Amino acid sequence: MAALFEGLIVCTLSGGKSRGQLGVLGVEAGSEADRIVVTDLGRSVTVYQVSDQKPLGAWTVKQGQKLTSPAVFNSQTGEFAVVQDNKVLRVWRDEDVNFDKVFKATLSANVHRLHAVPSGEPLALFERGAVRQLDTLLAVPQQEVESVLSENEVIRWSICLSEANHHAVLFATEKDDEYFLYLQKLNPDILQKYKMGTVDSDATPISFTATLQNEAVTVMCLYSSNCVYTFTLPWHSAISEEMRTLSATLSLQLPGLGCVLTEGAIASLDDAHIAVLGAPCSTEISDKDFLGIWNTHFQTLQASKKLAGGIHGQLWCYEGKLYAPHGKVLTAVPYHCEKSSLAAALGRLKHTTSEEVRSTALDWYSFLEGEATVKVIQTRRSKLTKKSTSQGTATSSINSVFEEVKNASQENLVKILESYLSSVQDPDLQVSVCQIVSELVVRCQTDTKFFPQNALLQLVRTERLSYSTSPDLLMLALEKQDFVLLQMCLRLFPDIPEAATCACLKSFLSIPDTTLEDASVDLERISFIESLSTSSGTKDKTQNGYSPSLLEEDSCDIQITTPKQDRTNDWMDINLPCPVSLKKAALLNDVLQITYTENFLLPNLKDLSVQQVLLLLQYLWFLYIRCVHGTCNLPPGFNGPSVNQILDWVSLLLDAHFTVLVLTPQAKHLLLQLHKFVRCQVKFFSELSKIEGSLQQLHRIKKSSENSLYSIEVLHLF
Repeated sequence: MAALFEGLIVCTLSGGKSRGQLGVLGVEAGSEADRIVVTDLGRSVTVYQVSDQKPLGAWTVKQGQKLTSPAVFNSQTGEFAVVQDNKVLRVWRDEDVNFDKVFKATLSANVHRLHAVPSGEPLALFERGAVRQLDTLLAVPQQEVESVLSENEVIRWSICLSEANHHAVLFATEKDDEYFLYLQKLNPDILQKYKMGTVDSDATPISFTATLQNEAVTVMCLYSSNCVYTFTLPWHSAISEEMRTLSATLSLQLPGLGCVLTEGAIASLDDAHIAVLGAPCSTEISDKDFLGIWNTHFQTLQASKKLAGGIHGQLWCYEGKLYAPHGKVLTAVPYHCEKSSLAAALGRLKHTTSEEVRSTALDWYSFLEGEATVKVIQTRRSKLTKKSTSQGTATSSINSVFEEVKNASQENLVKILESYLSSVQDPDLQVSVCQIVSELVVRCQTDTKFFPQNALLQLVRTERLSYSTSPDLLMLALEKQDFVLLQMCLRLFPDIPEAATCACLKSFLSIPDTTLEDASVDLERISFIESLSTSSGTKDKTQNGYSPSLLEEDSCDIQITTPKQDRTNDWMDINLPCPVSLKKAALLNDVLQITYTENFLLPNLKDLSVQQVLLLLQYLWFLYIRCVHGTCNLPPGFNGPSVNQILDWVSLLLDAHFTVLVLTPQAKHLLLQLHKFVRCQVKFFSELSKIEGSLQQLHRIKKSSENSLYSIEVLHLF
């Protein structure tokens, strides 16, 4: 069997050459197993740490320039290389910050793309079919490059193949609706040319993949007729051979329902499994936004996953992960393939029970540690030798619980779960809880009247769940407007993606207060807001010698209020009322405290409307003024957003909507308040810096040992 695990969003995608065009120019392996190099369709190259969703470095060419080949990592020198504007070769290192000053050389011919070599110099494939090593090009950039292809022949796909110290570039070309394969070897220089045999007069190749095994190159091609054909050519050849035609062998017939496939991709995983993107997973489903793993020996679908937002026909495979751009994101999907056998293909292996298949939905972090892989590939024999009699009883117990959960009423579910959770062993708790939640969520989706709130809360409180193990639970709670369950998930799930965070934020901001009046919301964490909202501030705004109004007098020349206006609208008014209801404030506080990555949160914040942004900015301003500078002391159990969290969210909102806010009349007063506050803080910290300098100067002054019992000493501080 094969399995696809929960995907992880690596990055968001930027627009390409034309409006609405998305995707990437290429994804290449990085310097380490968990790193990739992403070249977008615009002007940027970014290195990502996949498990952390973290960009480690980014480089961008100037406006008017464009990248025409995916950037590659040179394992020999520790450098990156990319082609700009077809002819300009750029080379740089991690520590290079100014991309304009990195090494660049102009070549004598256009380059189709660069190919990384695992243990050698990268190879450059020119548009006319010539192949050169990168170091030879850097030594003589203007060297003459021969033309291998005939007139009007165009390269459609290419890949680098390696065996020991021998490297070659395999590429496919098209001319007059005919397709050819070229195998260009180096050291010695040998070129082999083949014609791809005709498959169907109406079918055209959509995507290619190739593997080198047992001294033979196997090329698999996905055609528009929803078929995957295989072409085999020899790896070893003493001399360049005359062109001959390769016969095609049908390896896989996909359930295409007679439709024409216009966009898709394939990637070879091992000698028996391939990943197919863009083909329906069954004859009953015509949706093509699927990623599936197929066994080519037995033509069976082993695993499938739907990718939201629409695919872009691109797929890469590195270090046990599949990378596919879809919608506005690039997702990494871990996979596992067992050795091909008839029993595995039919799902009849003794160790592949339905419970174990469900247990593969572990969270991403467990997968990185290897626990998920171990649990999937353990055999029944090894389990029987490791498990004790009590563990065997626990397995039968979870099976019986599943049967009860499928048909139990909402009232009986709580009793069933109380009995089971009190008896289950701790090592088995995470897997069993995930399985039960998945079963309940599926039942809720099929039966709209069924929603066991208390049972779901009971399972979430075990703190064994995460968003990756139960991705539909959070969205189900949001759809049902079960705010208590939502708050529990927001507080306990450690891996909520930024898209889900913004979906909750958008929903909370748009919910009318009349809807929240009768709703159940946990107000424990915001009990202090009620006292803040009703308390009256003192007339003296000086706190510990600090008076914002005094500092801002000579620090900002912008008049916010006219003399006729009421001073209660002052920018530091501690009597500022809360702009939202207490229940909405409780929901917003839970969202504001979720961990996030700025690069991934910022694009999602742009989906908020102007009114929603203004309301959130007003609430953030209220939190800062009343909780930080207000006269009310915060309670000991205060667990609201920190000052840094408040200011970070304000910065993110302004970054995401600055142009719109500047042009919105309703936002003018709030922006002026924020501007004046920043000017005040700059002035305040400037004064603190002066005091710090004076204290440091005093600390440096050494006491004179010649001073008598009485002396007068004058210190010049300025």
